[in-house]
Formats: sequence, C-alpha cells, structure tokens
Amino acid sequence: MTEQKHLKARIRARMARTGERYTVARRHLVGDTDQPGTDHGWTLRGGLHPDTAAVAHVLADRGVELSEAMVLGLGGGVGAGYILWEFAAHDTTHLTLGFRHRWNYLDWTDRVLDRIGARYRVHTTAGAKGAANALDAALAAGERAIVVPDRYLVGYWNLPAHLEAHGGHSVIAYTASEAGIRIDDRNTRPLTVPADVLHRARARVSSYRNRMLVVEEATAPDKLADLVREAVRECAEKLGGTSASFALPAWQKWAKLLTDRRNAKGWPTVFANGRGLATALLTAWEGIEPVGMTGGHLRDLYADFLDEATPLLGERAAQAAEAFRESGRRWHAFAEAAVPTDVPEYARLRELVAAVAEGVALGDDGADVRAEAAAELWASRAELDRRPPVAPDLGVLAERLRAVHAAETEAVKMLAAL
Repeated sequence: MTEQKHLKARIRARMARTGERYTVARRHLVGDTDQPGTDHGWTLRGGLHPDTAAVAHVLADRGVELSEAMVLGLGGGVGAGYILWEFAAHDTTHLTLGFRHRWNYLDWTDRVLDRIGARYRVHTTAGAKGAANALDAALAAGERAIVVPDRYLVGYWNLPAHLEAHGGHSVIAYTASEAGIRIDDRNTRPLTVPADVLHRARARVSSYRNRMLVVEEATAPDKLADLVREAVRECAEKLGGTSASFALPAWQKWAKLLTDRRNAKGWPTVFANGRGLATALLTAWEGIEPVGMTGGHLRDLYADFLDEATPLLGERAAQAAEAFRESGRRWHAFAEAAVPTDVPEYARLRELVAAVAEGVALGDDGADVRAEAAAELWASRAELDRRPPVAPDLGVLAERLRAVHAAETEAVKMLAAL
C-alpha cells in the first residue's frame, strides 16, 4: 500500500511538472503495465481530448479501430480560438481557448461520423423526463450514448458553484447500475454518476440540452486516403483563415492584447489591479497542457495523425507533423511562463490540478483524492486572485505567443502543400 501511494505521488508530481495526463505520466514512470480495464463489457481506454476520445471509443465498441489521432484528423484537425469573457455582475473573467477544428460549434461529432459513413441517431428534447427515458432505454438495450453534461453539476470535477452552466464536454454513458450510470470521461477505472445527477447535468446548458448521440452501425471507412486528404485541406483552410477569433490571427490578437494598455480588452486594463489574473493564467495553463479537463493544445495529437497518414499522403506529411510538434513545444513554453514552477504558489496550483486530474482518471477510486485537492485548489485560486504572488511579465508571454503563431503559420503552409 505504501509503495502504491509513493507511485501515485510520483505520477502526480510528473503531471504537475510536465502537464501530461495521468496515463502518459504513468507510462513514463512504470511502462505500459496499466492495461485498459473493462467494466460491463466496456473498455476504459483513457484518452486525451473529450470529443475525439468519445468518438474513437464508441467506434471501437462497434468494431472499428481508429486511433484518437486519426479521429482528430478526420474531424478537420486542429483549430484556434481566444475569447476573454468579462462578467460585470460577478466581477469575474473567464478565458476560453479553442484548439480543435470547429471548437465553437456543436456539430463536430456529427460531421466526423458523417465523413466516415457511420450510421447514428441523435435524440434531443426539452423535457427532462423524455431525456431520462431515452437514455435509460438506450443503456437497457446495451447501447452506448455520447452525452454532454454540465461540468459543475455532473459533480466529479469538483468545480465551484459559480461555474454552473459554463459548459461541458462529451462523455460516454455506457451502462446503468443500482449506484448510477457509468461514465467514460477518459478515466481508466469505473466512474459512477447518480442517475438523477446526470439527468440534471444534461439539461443545464441550453445550447445542447439533453443531447444524446448513439452510433448504431459503423464500418472501417472506404477510400481512407481520400477522406484524409479532404480533412487535411479543411484544416489548412480553416486554421489558415483570416478570422481573428477562430483561426491563426486569434493568436496574434491575444499576443497584442497581453500588452495593449489602450484597448479595453487588453490585459493591462482588464487586470489593472491584479484581481483575477492568477485564475486567468492558470486557466491558460490548464487549457494548453494535456493535464487539463479539455485535453490541451492538441498539436502533438495532430502530429500523430499526420505520421499515421504519411503512407497515404507521402513523406511531406511527416515533415508537417514535426512542424506541429514544434508548435506544441512553443505552446508548452508559453504555459511554463504563464504559471512558472519557481513561484511556490503557482507550483502548488499545478500540483492540485494534477491531483484532480489523477482523481478523475481513477474513477470512483479517486473520489477522495480529487475532492480534497479541488477544495484546496479553489480556495487557493480565490486567495491568489485577491493577492497575486508575482506580477507576470506580460511582454514575455506576448513574445512566446508570437513564436507560437510563427510556428503554426509555417505548419499550415506545409499542410496546404500536401
């Protein structure tokens, strides 16, 4: 027991230091000894990004083995997006970063399933009873359902109440038991949510209230090379577009706002008294690094897709893959500057984020770990938002973000030439 406790501490420390997810950090420390577990006939495979992992897992359950990287690539690859919301009523800000293609649209899952020719059904209803009955019926029939619960209400992320209705991400409901409904949110051990809690969480966010998607039939896609080329063109076109909110210019905009003292949306103005800055910086770190709830910047996963697609696209795809990995390295450098470990308060925040992520990965077995870590995490965030430990060099952050933009501009050029 003591040895296992020490191993978990080492894994968590590595997660905090590197920003890796639990399964990756564990693999680096002990090798591939933690094989995917099964629960009620469902394989818990872990995963990186909520949407891509959900699609890859339900397809695998239907006998179609596509890697998460291939699913990301076929779904249009990576994207870009930056929005800093200000809520005057609560005197708070909320940073939103987008890294997946069409990150701001609700139809990504449908589009990637359409591209590979899978047959699926989508059920939506405003009525809570109808939504609960539809999910219960699907699970009773042995089906697996992709649903999108509110992250706060679903409970296991242990978020504070002020984040209710701030959004959610795709998870898989794969079976029901007396204790509740089993959820696959990239966890490696069974994770149970009480049925009434899940039903309430599914109904909370109006834009995708009670949405349920069930893959009914899927086969390995025909003409994969054509589908891959089509998806690569789509990524190059959209990521390389002109939108300052949803394409590469978003990073330029953010870089400028980090130091712009004249713009009302500039960080020197928004965070003039330092209030809320610690949370904004930590949110950036969580959003960029894989350890966070949303899977991080995805550039390495997209590079894996390009490597996998190299036999179909030619050797230049491998060169484009390395260009995206370089982008990933620059994102990591930005994140390190945002929440540096040489500031003890920030180092502790990173440890607590890692502990919550570990607790979710361990499912029901990690409930106490994540609850304890989350309580300290959110109390510390509130305190640091009132009294920031250091004044960050926003100029350095802007410089590193411009380096990201330059790398991704080059990567998109290489992608467009495939």
